[in-house]
Amino acid sequence: MTGSDIPSSFRLAYVPGVTPTKWVRVWHERLPDIPLELVQATAADAPGLLADGGADAGLVRLPVDRDVLAAIPLYTETTVVVIPKDHVATAAEEVSLAELADEIVLHPLDDVLGWETLPGRPAVERPATTADAVELVAAGVGVLLVPQSLARLHHRKDLTYRPVPETPESRVALSWPRADEAPDLVEEFIGIVRGRTVNSTRGRAATPQRPTAKAKEKAKGKRAGTGGGGQGGARHKPAAGRKPSSGGRAGGQGGKRGKPRGR
Repeated sequence: MTGSDIPSSFRLAYVPGVTPTKWVRVWHERLPDIPLELVQATAADAPGLLADGGADAGLVRLPVDRDVLAAIPLYTETTVVVIPKDHVATAAEEVSLAELADEIVLHPLDDVLGWETLPGRPAVERPATTADAVELVAAGVGVLLVPQSLARLHHRKDLTYRPVPETPESRVALSWPRADEAPDLVEEFIGIVRGRTVNSTRGRAATPQRPTAKAKEKAKGKRAGTGGGGQGGARHKPAAGRKPSSGGRAGGQGGKRGKPRGR
């Protein structure tokens, strides 16, 4: 990309619980001339935002419509139960679904776990948001199952959480509008989240590096090994006027004659 082809900025959407800080920092180091704009969106709204061009790419929660959006899964989150600090379940390192059978399990309308059957007992009504559900947990109304990042996002001093095995999990992905090829800046961000180096052959053209003295010496040795008379396994031509021996044994002292037959 050169001149007027370089976009003025790169817009990155992200959903609650996802922290793009480390990737944004690398972006600023590698592309200081192209601002990165962060666009916050709910998990439900993020796919539509990308499809409508409201952001160039986004850190979203799967699933997304693969006919509309491309996506690269990045990681899967642990599901935890948010409980008061004085809850009996805090005595264990993790909590089973069976142990939640008698609990009122809150199910907010913005739930991202996609339960087929919610464990425990249902609340009278569903909270509008995860933040509202956390307030109800603090009030002693029930417990809440969420990805660990959301439990951290809505942290309160009077609440804690424990992992819950064998539950639905949330997968976070980098997504962008589907096209034959990812735009250059999207490819740049893909490289960053995948840990590619700045001189990777993917994304922008790699910056050529000067060969080190060691590399030069190695290359010189290779060239010497392929030339006539070198040590690189090349065969030596016989001296002029002499024929190569044909009677020697392989690997022996070539040209040694056998004893003459008796007459």
